[in-house]
Amino acid sequence: MDHQGEFRRAALELGIPDDEISRFSRHLRLAIGLSGRGEGPPVGHIGGVPRLPVGMTWPSAGDVPLPLLLSVDCGALPRIEGFDLPADGTLPFFVHQEMDFDEPWAGPGQYARVVYVPVGTDTVLAEPPHPACAGERIDVRAELEAELPLWLEEGDEDWHEFWEDLERDDMSPFQQRLARYMERELPHLDELRSLAHDLWSSGAYLVIGGYADDEETVGGIAVKTSAKGGWPACTEEDAVRLASEWIPLANQGRIYEEYYTKFVIRHDDLAAARWDKALTVTVFDAP
Repeated sequence: MDHQGEFRRAALELGIPDDEISRFSRHLRLAIGLSGRGEGPPVGHIGGVPRLPVGMTWPSAGDVPLPLLLSVDCGALPRIEGFDLPADGTLPFFVHQEMDFDEPWAGPGQYARVVYVPVGTDTVLAEPPHPACAGERIDVRAELEAELPLWLEEGDEDWHEFWEDLERDDMSPFQQRLARYMERELPHLDELRSLAHDLWSSGAYLVIGGYADDEETVGGIAVKTSAKGGWPACTEEDAVRLASEWIPLANQGRIYEEYYTKFVIRHDDLAAARWDKALTVTVFDAP
């Protein structure tokens, strides 16, 4: 389906100039929300036991098996322009969240794994090496949701909400550039933003695609791609750059007083199916 065309037609009907729609659309990403509610056939499952290739051992970190977070059927997912997921096959995601959280510099595949199982592969229902590796199975269904970078979202606490009350001279140079861009190039930003969320709004707990520019994820990517032992400072400009380079493969929602994990990958690695290049950022949200 031509989602960009659908959005453009709806925006033109609101009287918004075509060139402004194009500028806004460059920042608009559609993502796939996964939840247990809704209608239609399941597209995968959270927890449970995956089907793995015959002869493949359950992924582990040394002698510690990695729990299954999610498994999705790529052929059942809605197709999104510019998001190079495989057209078929399955993607199981494994992660030991506590170990991943405890090692900020954990490299790709150290405590997490993305496995691609091509269609036609001989598979078997895997036998979990430990009950904790296969939590309660929840079948999930897919629906699209619109996502924008945080600096374009209305009232996001990590971005422009706190500088809406600033005088222009009190903003950082980067904040000033963003403010000028929104004022000059996107005068109908409120209408465009509302239209996008009206067309595609799921509010799902787990999302494939979209943006990975929240503070925790940006900081985690920066640490994992830096020299071990370094703690790079992440500016707002860094967050915008990283959000353009990386995209979430599986983005688990915030869970208070529990671990939650985001699998992210560079666009070129996703297009080349280099699953071993995916990084994970695991967070524990507590006071």
